[in-house]
Amino acid sequence: MSDTVKATLVYPVLPADGSKPYTNINADPTTGERGTNLGTETYEFDIENLRGKEDSVSLDTAGFQYFKEAAKHTSFTDDAVIKKEYYPESVDLLKRLTGASRVVLFDHTIRRRRPGQIDDSPEKRQPVPRVHVDQTTESAIARVKRHLPESDVPQLLSKRFQIINLWRPINHVALDHPLALCDYRSVETKRDLFPVALRYPDREGETFGVLHNPNHKWKYKRGMGPDEGVLIKCFDSIQDGSVAILTPHTAFTDPSTPEDAPLRESIELRALVFYDKAKA
Repeated sequence: MSDTVKATLVYPVLPADGSKPYTNINADPTTGERGTNLGTETYEFDIENLRGKEDSVSLDTAGFQYFKEAAKHTSFTDDAVIKKEYYPESVDLLKRLTGASRVVLFDHTIRRRRPGQIDDSPEKRQPVPRVHVDQTTESAIARVKRHLPESDVPQLLSKRFQIINLWRPINHVALDHPLALCDYRSVETKRDLFPVALRYPDREGETFGVLHNPNHKWKYKRGMGPDEGVLIKCFDSIQDGSVAILTPHTAFTDPSTPEDAPLRESIELRALVFYDKAKA
């Protein structure tokens, strides 16, 4: 197997009229499309397969980190049971992998690719084939205020905290529509990133859109199984240039995927990750 594959990635394009970019979190039930004023463009990249070279990246260098550990919970069919069984073991895993003192999981999404299915409601999410970052600084701070007791917030914000996405395949190997991750060291944050309002029915969040940059270095781990996973840094409060702050990522069509590969199924947890160490 080659160390790289050539694949097409979808990047967002800023609104032509100069208006504030936005995307609706929920899709139109009749079209399956999310309301947005962003355009898209496609670009071909060499995407490096890091299988066997997992140690070449880490949360602090590239913004993502691979791990190998099977989950005790394996059914992933009932949200209440996922929260009861998978959340606690994931908190323990995150603490062990990061050295964090406190981890608070605030949501999860199961994605199952269903070609031709229009419905993309919260219970039927599919992989997202568009380069993006889940959080901005403002929305990360808002998450702390939203999910933690008000009395804890000042102290928590005075020290280092992160938002980390814990992603893993479920049920079978994820050869179909795998996850590509952009090495933070190839990202020009001031040039490449722009805020996008994320419109919920009852509130507004914010993500980063990512402009095309030919210098982006894309990586993936081919054929990840349910006993493997990746931590994806969405935000880091240390922003002095010493560590990676975030990770652009996207699902993509891998041309090396066998035609009979099962359709991708995965789960992602998003976690607020706190440290005893003060911010630099």
